[in-house]
Amino acid sequence: MLNLDGHSDLGQDESWTSLYEEATDFLRDAQVGPADRTRLAAVRAEIAATGTYEHTCDELWAGAVWAWRNADRCIGRLHWQSLRVLDRRDCVTAEQVAEACVDHIRLSTNGGNLRPAITVLPPQGPDGKGIRIWNTQLIRYAGVRVADGTIVGDPMNVAITDLCRKLGWRPKGGRFDVLPLVIQMPGEKPKLFELPRDSVLEVDIEHPDLRWFAELGLRWHALPAISDMSLEMGGLTYPAAPFSGWYMTTEIAARNFGDEQRYNLLPEIATRMGLNTSSTRTLWKDRALIELCAAVAHSFRECGVRIVDHHQAGRQFVRHVAREKEAGRGTPTDWSWIVPPVSSSTTAVFHRYYDPPESARGPRLVHRTGSPADHLTGPDHVNGAVAVCPVAH
Repeated sequence: MLNLDGHSDLGQDESWTSLYEEATDFLRDAQVGPADRTRLAAVRAEIAATGTYEHTCDELWAGAVWAWRNADRCIGRLHWQSLRVLDRRDCVTAEQVAEACVDHIRLSTNGGNLRPAITVLPPQGPDGKGIRIWNTQLIRYAGVRVADGTIVGDPMNVAITDLCRKLGWRPKGGRFDVLPLVIQMPGEKPKLFELPRDSVLEVDIEHPDLRWFAELGLRWHALPAISDMSLEMGGLTYPAAPFSGWYMTTEIAARNFGDEQRYNLLPEIATRMGLNTSSTRTLWKDRALIELCAAVAHSFRECGVRIVDHHQAGRQFVRHVAREKEAGRGTPTDWSWIVPPVSSSTTAVFHRYYDPPESARGPRLVHRTGSPADHLTGPDHVNGAVAVCPVAH
């Protein structure tokens, strides 16, 4: 008979005791049904026999949406109840993981009417080993360093591009070459998987008024699907859990296109606009950035691809905070990430205080640290402690 009050049946392994206590806290708070003695006893027996336990489908959904509510850097949490949870804990090969990732892209892209989704792959075993997806997002553009030291493509992705090339991939040489997935199963070497072309929806960037904008040859993928994070819930860690939502305009325009360490397009756009770039006092960067934001928003909407501007996203987040308060819950928030990088003080989220990130309790989406270069000597995965944003990233 199991002893639900003591821990003698769990043996001398303190990690088993800790796991059971975390599981108990989660099951009692997840509100997917009564955490009765029968369920707790079953979990305890499973831990005693195997060193771990398995979440039910209802528990998996409850933990995933709870983790999204706890994502302190995410401005899109108003939509947490619409999350699609894709249970792929049955995957045992890299090929099956790659297939699950492509399925995720297709379902979440939804022809441009993007819908939030998370694909939950197998958890770590009691030995701490688990699946690793080396890409930071399922869809990323290559960054290729050429002989003269310049980078063709996205400079942020030089390391993962180098790893892909080392594993045999050959870039086409453009600024927007979609990277293959790099998937590593426990105890195995990383494998490459090209994404089917028809699975990746891209948007050509044009401007509603500046006709020359199309000559820049810009485009961006419709779906932001973060893949370098773990889902932690009830004492278990799911080290591969791709999570996607939709973009906020400023994430593409201000950060991906505008940042100096990324595509750094503001000087070229300002020059095309005829602006005086001799001094920042002319505010040429600000004026160029606004038109870049306008181009991204216009292009996505013309193509029927879901996107949200920073003003709309801010209003939605304030509604989310109010709803959570009505439900008796806090809203852990990293102010520096919630406030957008363009026209910050004009948005609804600027002049406010929020619950601090450390107030979060329960399941979390945790950013994994470690670089692609670690694959030769590092562990299968390394966990950090940063809750990431699946909606605008």
